[in-house]
This record gives sequence, C-alpha cells and structure tokens, in this order.
Amino acid sequence: MIRPVFEPEVLPVEATGAGLPGVAAHRLTPAGLRERFAQRLVWAPEPFEVLSPERGDPRAAAVLVPLIVREAGLSVLLTQRADHLSDHAGQISFPGGRREPSDPDAVATALREAHEEVALAPERVEVLGALPDYLTGTGFCVTPVVGLVHSPFTVSADTLEVADIFEVPLSYLMNPANHEVRLWRWEGGERRFFAMPYPRPAAGGQYFIWGATAGMLRNFYRFLAA
Repeated sequence: MIRPVFEPEVLPVEATGAGLPGVAAHRLTPAGLRERFAQRLVWAPEPFEVLSPERGDPRAAAVLVPLIVREAGLSVLLTQRADHLSDHAGQISFPGGRREPSDPDAVATALREAHEEVALAPERVEVLGALPDYLTGTGFCVTPVVGLVHSPFTVSADTLEVADIFEVPLSYLMNPANHEVRLWRWEGGERRFFAMPYPRPAAGGQYFIWGATAGMLRNFYRFLAA
C-alpha cells in the first residue's frame, strides 16, 4: 500500500507523556549513565513500526547518540539532514548510516559515520553501550550507540549530507512531558509516532524531532527511567 505524503509538524497531538515518571537527575550525568549502562535492569522498549514484507530484509545501520559533556549539563548533538538525500531528507537525526562490510560492529559504524558527517574525532567519544535495535519503516535496522563526547573537540558538517548541527539539553529530551504522540490518519489506515519539538533559541521556530530519532530517544528515556 502506498501512503500519501504528509507533513508531520501539522498533525494533531493525541497525547503527551506528562503523567509519566521523570528520570532521576543523577542518571543524566556522566557517572550516572556509566552506572546505568553497567546494570542489567529489565525494561520494555517502545514498539516500532512493522516493516512491510515487500521491503525484504532490513539493512543494517547504526547511529551515534552523542552526549556532549558541558559544564551546564549533558546535551545531545543532532543534525538536520540535507534536503536532497534519498533517505529521510530534511529530517532531524543522529549522525549515522549504513553498516559497511569493513565495519567490524555497530560501534565502528556509528563512530565512522559521525566522523564522516560531522568530523567528530572517534577518540573524543567514550562509548557507554547501545540501546535496542530500532526497525524503521523505511527498511533499516538501526543500532543506537550511546557515547559521551569529551572536550576538546570540534564538529564540522559534511554539507553533502548535513544541513545543520545543533544541541538539545539531555534533560529536555528525557522529560516525558516533552514527548508528543502525533496521529496521522489517511484513507488506508493510521499511524502514531513520537515527536519532540525543540525551540530554536536564536532563529525562531523549532527543530521538529520526530520519527525514528524521537523513537530512539523515547527508548533512551525508558532505559533511564526503568
């Protein structure tokens, strides 16, 4: 079934996570995150969209969830993809991409892609672990690799892939009150997805974080709140 094109930003908000428990403040620190990834607590990730059978087997991919260590607290580095790309054009995403045959594992893919897309040096990243694989409706099985990014470091966009680089406080993204469930109905059915709009401090408007990126952030919240 071919779905019609839609504009996610104008779709109605069905619910938010305002009634859900928050994440303890100490878990949003480098020490708290190291401790949490070292544990083996039982928790349930959010269900993801089922892949259409006609797409075949999902393609392996990985993203880096880069947590920037700042004096004011941790922030999440995100990118806005270039408008001309064939996959997820113009969307907010983590640095990442398809796994190459030369990549020994998902960590290698995530670090390589982050270096290629935003020139983040792999040696500045302290890898903490990975969240559960996330299956996208476009046919990718994505491993989210979480890492702390330590100073000194610099980033620079590969303009062929990345239109913008920005940061959002981790505390904002891990606050379930900022998690929206948006509803899309069309003649052939309906779909619900997470969105986490974040105001642009200087330019006005907002960064509209949604889809797979918001879904992986929601899993990160579930992981930390468990």
